[in-house]
Order: sequence, then C-alpha cells, then structure tokens
Amino acid sequence: MKMTIAEQVITIGMVILGTVLTRFLPFLLFPAEKPTPKYIQYLGKVLPCAVFGLLVIYCLKNIDILTGSHGIPEMIAIVVVISLHLWKRQMLLSIAGGTVIYMLLVQFVF
Repeated sequence: MKMTIAEQVITIGMVILGTVLTRFLPFLLFPAEKPTPKYIQYLGKVLPCAVFGLLVIYCLKNIDILTGSHGIPEMIAIVVVISLHLWKRQMLLSIAGGTVIYMLLVQFVF
C-alpha cells in the first residue's frame, strides 16, 4: 500500500515538527539566564548510567549458556567494555570497542 502525496507531506511535516520541538523545547523551558532545576541536574547525572544498565540487560537477555557459543563472545565483549572503560573512562569508546570485538568474534570466530 502506497502513501499518497498528501500523506507523505503530512508525515514529513510531523517528523520535522517533532525534531524541531525536541531540539528547541529544552532551551525554551530552561533558558540560560535561569539556573537549571535540581531535578534536571540529577537526571543528567543518573540517566546515562541507567541507560547503560538497560543496554546491558537488553543485550544479555536471550543468552543461553547451554547452547551455541555458550555466551563466550558476549562475556569477552563485556570484559573488553569494562577494561576500556577503566582505562579511558569514555563511555562511547567502551561501547564501540565492545561492539566491534563482539561483531568480530561472532563473524570470524564463533
């Protein structure tokens, strides 16, 4: 089923509106001349760790240690992520490094 031109224009308009709102709304709600509320500062501190924890749980939820590669590539990738994070303390590097190692292990070793 194809979308009509009107439906396509409406869809694109809604995507643009959603993007603009998510980009500009924080600046309207929390202007630079006012102090940032304490609960927003708190969320800025705890949400990255919470998201990282959810990512770990989501990635490991379907591992069956009794079949296949027994979770070995996942465990090696976890060790790489922890090692990189302890070494450099950069979350993006840790996630990217673990992902690359995991993909290489799954594609070429296991």
